[in-house]
Amino acid sequence: MKMSTKNRLLLSLLILTITFLLLSYYISIHPIPWFDLQISLFIQNFHSDPLDKLMLAISIFGELPYSFIMVMLVAAVFYFYRYKRESYFILAILSSGLLILGIKNVIDRPRPTEFYVRLVEINRFQSYPSGHVLSYILFFGFMIVLMRHLIDIPQRTRRFITYTAVFFMITIPFSRIYLGAHWFSDTLAGFILGLIYLLILSYFYLKPAGIKKNRG
Repeated sequence: MKMSTKNRLLLSLLILTITFLLLSYYISIHPIPWFDLQISLFIQNFHSDPLDKLMLAISIFGELPYSFIMVMLVAAVFYFYRYKRESYFILAILSSGLLILGIKNVIDRPRPTEFYVRLVEINRFQSYPSGHVLSYILFFGFMIVLMRHLIDIPQRTRRFITYTAVFFMITIPFSRIYLGAHWFSDTLAGFILGLIYLLILSYFYLKPAGIKKNRG
């Protein structure tokens, strides 16, 4: 019996949510697991000044006010080109900031310190989960969804945006660990939460009859 799209979504969300809850429980018992430390030490072993600058550049779009400006600017561009519905969904991404702050306060995990790792970037707020990874998976992941379905946008433009989005989604976890801003488990939790949010956002965007591929 073939599973419906809605049931597949619900099953995926259930699995991801359980995984996140189990990971959060584990972290609450073991604030600095051995694998987190080993992964950080391994990644930071390749440090250099140029790589420091590159990793900082990769992370810049997750910092305030740059993250807010990026979302607002992209939403404005879509709105200007008459993709009004898409611009509203892009703006909805901003609500993820409240989610990440709430969870950070509940888990209340400290950031990595100089005692354990090399700190290239000093951060405020708690460590778990990574807000950068969540926002990158959500924002750039949704850009990929849009580029797959807005077929009236030139193919060259869609490919460029898709490849750029994939690059940032892949590199942001390494950037956060390399900079000493997060542990691996922080980035994993951010990835899971970002994927949960992305699945929900994409479902409601694609839900209307005749997936919206043209300008509204």
